[in-house]
Amino acid sequence: MSYLSAGKPAPLGATWDGDGVNFTLFSQHAQRVELCLFNAKGEESRYDLPKRTGDIWHGYFPELAPGQRYGYRVHGPWAPEQGHRFNPAKLLIDPCARAVEGGVPDSALLNGGEWQRDESDSAAAAPKSVVATADNFNWGDDTAPRVPWGNTVIYEAHVRGLTQRHPEIPEMQRGTYAALGHPAIVNYLQQLGITTLELQPIAQFADEPRLQQLGLRNYWGYNPYALWAVEPRYACGEGGVSPLQEFQQAVKALHRAGIEVVLDIVLNHTAELEEFGPTLSLRGVDNASYYWLSADGRYHNWSGCGNTLNLSHPQVMNWALDCLRYWVTTCHVDGFRFDLAPVLGRTPQFRADAPFFAAIKACPILSQVKLIAEPWDIGPDGYQTGRFPAPFADWNDRFRDDMRRYWLHGELSNGDFARRFAASSDRFRHDQRLPSSTVNLITAHDGFTLRDVVSFARKHNEANGEDNRDGHNDNYSHNHGSEGLTVSLNVLERRRRSIHALLASLLLAQGTPMLLAGDEHGHSQHGNNNAYCQDNELTWFDWKNRDEGLYAFTAALVRLRQKIPALTQDRWWEEGDGNVQWLNGEGRTLSAQQWEQGEHRLQILLSGRWLITINATQDVSELSLPDGEWRAIPPFAGEDNPILTAVWHGPAHGVCVFQKQV
Repeated sequence: MSYLSAGKPAPLGATWDGDGVNFTLFSQHAQRVELCLFNAKGEESRYDLPKRTGDIWHGYFPELAPGQRYGYRVHGPWAPEQGHRFNPAKLLIDPCARAVEGGVPDSALLNGGEWQRDESDSAAAAPKSVVATADNFNWGDDTAPRVPWGNTVIYEAHVRGLTQRHPEIPEMQRGTYAALGHPAIVNYLQQLGITTLELQPIAQFADEPRLQQLGLRNYWGYNPYALWAVEPRYACGEGGVSPLQEFQQAVKALHRAGIEVVLDIVLNHTAELEEFGPTLSLRGVDNASYYWLSADGRYHNWSGCGNTLNLSHPQVMNWALDCLRYWVTTCHVDGFRFDLAPVLGRTPQFRADAPFFAAIKACPILSQVKLIAEPWDIGPDGYQTGRFPAPFADWNDRFRDDMRRYWLHGELSNGDFARRFAASSDRFRHDQRLPSSTVNLITAHDGFTLRDVVSFARKHNEANGEDNRDGHNDNYSHNHGSEGLTVSLNVLERRRRSIHALLASLLLAQGTPMLLAGDEHGHSQHGNNNAYCQDNELTWFDWKNRDEGLYAFTAALVRLRQKIPALTQDRWWEEGDGNVQWLNGEGRTLSAQQWEQGEHRLQILLSGRWLITINATQDVSELSLPDGEWRAIPPFAGEDNPILTAVWHGPAHGVCVFQKQV
């Protein structure tokens, strides 16, 4: 006890100053907090934090150094019906730990008890927080790319899935942050035209007990238990570099190439799961503050993962904001995609003016980075697409579903197609939001890959161990008459045309396009539309057998997009402004009937020079081009590409883009 002095109540977490370590922990309802230190043999020493300032417990321990393993035991009432689950038998991770040693095993020792307190000591099984070194990474002249939203092309990727099978990356580095910063990956992204790499979660996460029992692993990473710590499973550690430093090196390499890095972050729930899940950190630190609870002390499961973080609590909100600032300042990330983002605005009802959103907008650090919401959770009024405040952008599932329905099923009208193509202004044009605030997507990690969208009529998730009950049932996919990947040449050709049409609709629409990594390869997950637990060759990209033609097509579309002012200037299209004209198959303005009941043939003239012809029917159609001379441009031009002045024979189920000759 004599070793500990009062220390300071800030900053949060364990901070080494060169002479010792200052420890701080927020707990509003605790009665006593013990700091637990572990030596090299795993032997534990306990010390009471001697000072409480408001709801921050703190103490300073001289002569401690980086690498010191530690945890907390927090004393207080065990009253689950009131929301309190204090249990000093359970060793707890520091909620602000910058590094954590050890995973989360499927161990009964970690169980905090559903209603009866479990008195078994968890230290032998529990992960340990680690005092981090002062951050002295040499960023040199690193500069944030700050890609304008109007020029942004997002590429959603998984660290391991993207790099694990790349033949040009040294075997030891594959599947790691080092591979992410390898020239083979950086150059590939540049050549594809990607401006913004959106990474699935890299904050330290756990494999759920159910998956461990099945011999599976959590692949996606949406089950965090240490939100400030870089996940070590993606680090190769070459040259003794820490996971944090390895990730920093990758960010620096990507920035040098002008590519932004956006992190997918989970601030809606934790790996402590439901009431009988493991007690790892927040549950034992201050359950009633950190989580949304019902009147009888049960968790509100608005995340679908057992619990929901309460970001309306001022101190919990500050903890989350500090976490985001840590990733920006220490790792130089360029923004965040927020998983199940309505949770961020729950008070408990969703509010676009919630305190968390206001705090981000007022923050000089966080207000300057890209912010993207997954705009739904499973709580009351949980569907909020288009309702997030500026400067947020939203994933637009309406774009995804409507484009699939239009091209693959012929269910929607030309007007429905146009509304989505014009940045879904019916949902996003309000409160100073710009067209870029719709993040348009055809596919994402959650669901079918693009190749599977046109190859499978139903999901095939048997490998997940849930009897194919998991994953979406409403995919609006179409197998073109034959289920699976092995089909006739005729079916392959029809699938190819559908893929091209969907990609063209995505990359030439107003708004911010997001590609799912691997779609440009022709990557398939063999019909698994919920591959969250498939850390294997089902999800890792097969670089050696990629579809080179599809890659070239996609890259050409990205280059074309950047040339068209109507798509890059990020202004809402107005009638008569020269940005867009909607034409029928005869080259004349669409009539009201053709908008809503007409045949699925139309032409879209952008910036007066680029003409997109669309034939979503099953027959070759003659399209009368507008006045002028037109030439098809890559990726639509073939070897014989004459200048056209009258009629274009639009292929069945096809798209073409022409440029006006001047």
